[in-house]
Amino acid sequence: MDQTLFIAADLVAVGLLVFALYFPRHRRRDLVVAYLTVNVGVLAVSLVLGSSTIGAGLGLGLFGVLSIIRLRSSEIEQHEVAYYFAALALGLLAGLGAPLGWTSLGLMALVLAVLAFGDHPALFRRTRQQVIVLDRAIADDRELTAHLEGMLGARVRGVRVGQLDLVNDTTTVDVRYEVPPASAASARPAARSGAYEGAGR
Repeated sequence: MDQTLFIAADLVAVGLLVFALYFPRHRRRDLVVAYLTVNVGVLAVSLVLGSSTIGAGLGLGLFGVLSIIRLRSSEIEQHEVAYYFAALALGLLAGLGAPLGWTSLGLMALVLAVLAFGDHPALFRRTRQQVIVLDRAIADDRELTAHLEGMLGARVRGVRVGQLDLVNDTTTVDVRYEVPPASAASARPAARSGAYEGAGR
C-alpha cells in the first residue's frame, strides 16, 4: 500500500487521540505538544528505518528507549502514560506497517477505540481516589475505614496507609471509594474534617 496513506492515517489518528480524546477529557496543555511531537517524530524515524536494512527490530528498540526517557523526565499519571504509549504505537504502526496493509490501519483504529472506551468518563464514574491527610492518628483498619466512610459519605473500597504520625496526630491514606448514585454526576465530595490532597479518579 502507498506509504502516503499511512502518513495521512497517522496524522488523522493522532489528531483524534489528542484533540478528540485526551484534551477534552483532561485539559493538560503541555502534554498536547508532547503527544504530537512524539508521534510525528516516531513516524519519521520509523519511515527511515523501514526503508533501510536496519529493520523493525531497531524500531521497537527505539520505542522502548523513548518510553524510558519520557517516563523518567517528569511525573505523569497512569492515564497519561496510556495516551503516551498510544501516540508511540500509532507512529510505529504507520511508519513500519506498510507491509501489513489494512491490518496496520485496523490496529491503529483499535488503539483509538480502546482508549476511547477505557478512558470514557462514564466508565466507573462513581469510583474515586484521593490521598487524604486526616487530623487524627488512626491505627485500626476498621476504625479508619468507618471514619473515612463517614467523612466522605461513600463506600470505601480500599485503603492504603501512607504515613501514621503519632507525634503530630495525623494519618495519610490513599483511599479508593464509591460515591452514591445521586452524587456520581456531581463534583467529588470534599472532606468534612482534616485536610486532603490529590485528585478524584
